[in-house]
Order: sequence, then structure tokens, then C-alpha cells
Amino acid sequence: MSPVLSIENYRLEYRSSGTAFRALDDVSLTIGPGEVLGLVGESGSGKSSLAAAIMRLLPPNSREGGGTIRFQGEDLRAMGPRQLRSVRGRRIAMVFQDPSSALNPTLTLGRQVSEVLETHRGLTPPEARAEALAMLRHVEIKDPEALFARYPHEASGGEKQRVVIAAAFACHPELVLLDEPTTALDVLTGARILELVRRLRAQIGMAGLYISHDLALVSRVADRIAVIRGGRIVEEQPAATIFRNPRHPYTRLLAEAAPRPDRRLTTDEAGAEPLLGLDSLSVRYDRRGVFRRRAATGAENVSFTIREREVLGVIGESGSGKSSLARALAGLVRFEGTIRFTGRSVKGPGAMDRAYRRAVQIVFQSPDSSLNPRQRVREILARPLKMFGGNVAEIPRLLDEVRLAPNYAARYPHELSGGEKQRVAIARAFAARPRLVICDEITAALDVSMQASVIELLLALRAAHDTAYLFITHDLNLIAEVAHRVAVMYRGRLVDLLPVAQLREGDVHPYTGALIAASPLPVTA
Repeated sequence: MSPVLSIENYRLEYRSSGTAFRALDDVSLTIGPGEVLGLVGESGSGKSSLAAAIMRLLPPNSREGGGTIRFQGEDLRAMGPRQLRSVRGRRIAMVFQDPSSALNPTLTLGRQVSEVLETHRGLTPPEARAEALAMLRHVEIKDPEALFARYPHEASGGEKQRVVIAAAFACHPELVLLDEPTTALDVLTGARILELVRRLRAQIGMAGLYISHDLALVSRVADRIAVIRGGRIVEEQPAATIFRNPRHPYTRLLAEAAPRPDRRLTTDEAGAEPLLGLDSLSVRYDRRGVFRRRAATGAENVSFTIREREVLGVIGESGSGKSSLARALAGLVRFEGTIRFTGRSVKGPGAMDRAYRRAVQIVFQSPDSSLNPRQRVREILARPLKMFGGNVAEIPRLLDEVRLAPNYAARYPHELSGGEKQRVAIARAFAARPRLVICDEITAALDVSMQASVIELLLALRAAHDTAYLFITHDLNLIAEVAHRVAVMYRGRLVDLLPVAQLREGDVHPYTGALIAASPLPVTA
């Protein structure tokens, strides 16, 4: 059968300030009817550029070289604006990584689905509304009528992504491009979205291009996988065999970097002495609604102990209370209950003295938000050194510890990559010579190989400084690699606290079992 999508020897570059950057170099791919091709590569490899080229949504500074992009035998590059409007959205649809940016904040969620149906299928407004409600039910929205009238900011991340998928699949397209659709979601919601995509694919029979940096995840949803690096396809294999027999060194690097629950990176024991304990800690937020105030619980009566040098993993879906615990321990939110630290009780942020704040540091998920864009790296690192009795002469040592060259001290955050910015944030935390570092989803936005290098760095710093970690993540496989014990949070409560070795053995809470079942493992057979 003829391919749905055929790309041959395609080249693309971007021009900026008189220089050219080759984004895609001699790319050739095909996708057959009903087939899903996974496209795997790290940031900057050209994945999203290829999707933009297929959708004909390239920026003004792009320049296409040779090659063809054919959809059902038609040359997309030769189509004019009118022809593209008849193809884009109707026959080729796209699901973007971040549903918040993909949705119009000024339109209700229902309107954003019905508008697609009116535009591309010619339905009347009443017909489009009825069909949109049916599509929302199809993507397993619990109360479609209520969601239909809500705006994007009133929906959860999973609900918004389901709306984006409903809009993409509403016209029964022949090809769907999925650009990292689960990256911003927790593991359970992501697993449900993947299952939804598989089911819709089977029902509609569409072809798909699934873009990701996660080789293990793509191997669960794709028939074949193409690996892209530096704008070039370096390997293509069936999904079931690429983990067993990666041919290219870069593919082997991606396969080896993927977290695996059967691999232990923390092989030593934690200390016997308790370092920090929580006694019935609760965090509540006062939210102002349209008509009245309402209380929301971030964490409820949570109790556990972190031992000296221990890595305690904390996992749970979005809204489970993980970050509320982290912010309470860092003194960033008010809390009820008690924090016990080195023999003394702390009843609230006001009771956290300089010694406590020096000893308990936090590294946030997004360094773009936590690093001051107006300060150079040397200023960012100098502040905790001055606050906690250090010396600015230690800055080169701090940079060396996080494997950055001394000249990084003169750079601003925008001059650094995502991984480099996170290393600066880690260096800032260690400038205080802490005994406990809270890592709040610090690898969530990183590519798999960059994530592996940051984890290796954290474990090296722990060995050098005898530091304990409270390691918060959505990734159960990563916790199995690095943690001594795992704490499972569900709806603000601690439902399981057990050694990692017992995670997949014995009795666990039903929610923990659901997390284990949803955690993506490589398909190897």
C-alpha cells in the first residue's frame, strides 16, 4: 500500500544574524496506513522542526533545501495557503506537548472542539456542539457538559490534554502528529493518555508520528522507531527490537540512560541516625473563589523520618501533596504539625533559624523560574555563600563540583542550556553546605541522557558531602534506581512508605500498584 506520509532527502535550516544552522539534514521517513512511527531524539535534534515542516508551520527565518514531503502522494511543499487549510486540521492533525499553550485561554473548552467541527466538517453550531460533546465522552471526560462551558485555566492538565486530543481526532484525520503529549503529565495521567491514543488509533485507523525523547515510552506505543540526532536519522528499527539490539552508539546511549527498576545506582546503605522527621504535618491553602473562600489541602497528617545520608523518594500524581511537603520543609509555606530536626522541634517557618535554613536546601523543577535572569552565575552563587558563612573564593570549586568550567561564572542564565542551568541551581544549594537537599522534580524537563548525567552528579555530591536527599519525581523507575525508600503520596496523604526493594513485591496500596502498572518499561519482545 502507498504510504500516508513519505519524506525523502529533506533539508531545513534556520538563519539568524547572517549565520545558518542546519536543523534537518537529508531526512527520509515513511509511515504506512494505520502505522505509528516513533521519532526519538534529544532537545535540538530536529524532532519538532520536522513536525513543523509537515504541518507547514515553519517560522519566517527557516529555509528549506532539497527533498520532498508527500502526504497521500500530494506534495505538501507545493501546496498554497488554500490547499493547506483543507488539509491541516481536517486530514492532518497535531497534538502539542503543552495543552495550556495549545488552547486559546479566551474560549471555552467546548467551543475549541466545536469550532474545529464547524470549520473542517461544515457542521452547524448545534450539530458541532452535539458532536463535540460526543468526542469529549469518547476521550473519557467524566462530565462533558460541565467541561464544555469551562475555560482552560479551570481544567486540570490531563483534562486539557484530552480536549486537545478530542479536537485533533474530531475530523477523523488520516495522520496525527503527537509532539511529546505526555511530558507535562504525571505518570498515571500520561499512561491514560497513551491508552487513549492507542484506542482511538485502533478505532479510527489513522497513521501517527509520535515524537519524544523517551525511548522506553515510545517503544510502548509505536510500531517502528526512528532515532534522530543533529538533524539526521541515525537508526530505524521495529520498536520491539531497538532496545535489545541498538545499532548506533547514540541509540545505545539513549537505551542505557533510560531509568530501569532492575538497576541500582545507590548501592550503599543510609545512615542509622534520623536527620529530619515529620509529625502529622499538614499544609492547607486558602483559595478565594468567585463567591467565597475555600480551603484546599496540600498535605494531610504526613509523618515520616529521613535518615542521615538517605535518599528518600517521594512519588505521586499532580496534586498529591509532594511539592507541598517540599515547600513546608523549605519554609516556603505555613504548616501544621511538627518538623523534628537534629533534636529540636520546628512548628512553623518562623521557627526556622539560620542553622536550619542552611542545612535544608531545595532545588526546584524549573531553573528558568528559580534563577534570577538579571544576575550572572557568580552573583547567584555568591548570595548563599555570604548568607551562610562561606567565601566567594569558593565559586570556582562549586562550579567544578557540578562539572562546569570556571568561565561559567560570568554567564547569565539565558546563556546556559537547561541542564547547565539546573547544575547552577544544584551548586547554589550546595553552597550552603546542606545536610538535606530537597530535589523537586529537578529532572522532569530534561532529556533522558541529560537526566542520567544530573542523577550521576547528585549521587557523586552525596558521596562527597554525606548529604541526604528528599527526591520528588513522577518517575517510579528513576526512584527504583536512586532511592533507599519510597514514600507514595495520594490526595495529600502518605499511603505507602517502604524500602525500594519491596516496591514490586508484597502488599502495596492499590494506588501504588496503579503507579507500578503505569510506569513505562522498554518493550523488548
